[in-house]
Amino acid sequence: MTEFQCELDARGENCPNPVVMTRKTLKTMSFGEVLHVIATDPVSVEDIGMLLDVIRYPLVDSQESNGEFHFFIKKAQLCND
Repeated sequence: MTEFQCELDARGENCPNPVVMTRKTLKTMSFGEVLHVIATDPVSVEDIGMLLDVIRYPLVDSQESNGEFHFFIKKAQLCND
């Protein structure tokens, strides 16, 4: 399993709550930390992907197991080169 510093349990939450909760949690984290999000709403796969496109944080890993979706998101410090 991927190493992480923070975990967000969004099981049982429906769209848009998992993505809203993910964004709020990422704001509280330090750059370089990894957030593990657990969700059961299948729409969260697309929603979290769209969120990461907007905020430009990398998805380190993702897995699906027994109806649960696991996302590992690294809070990256962006550089404007």
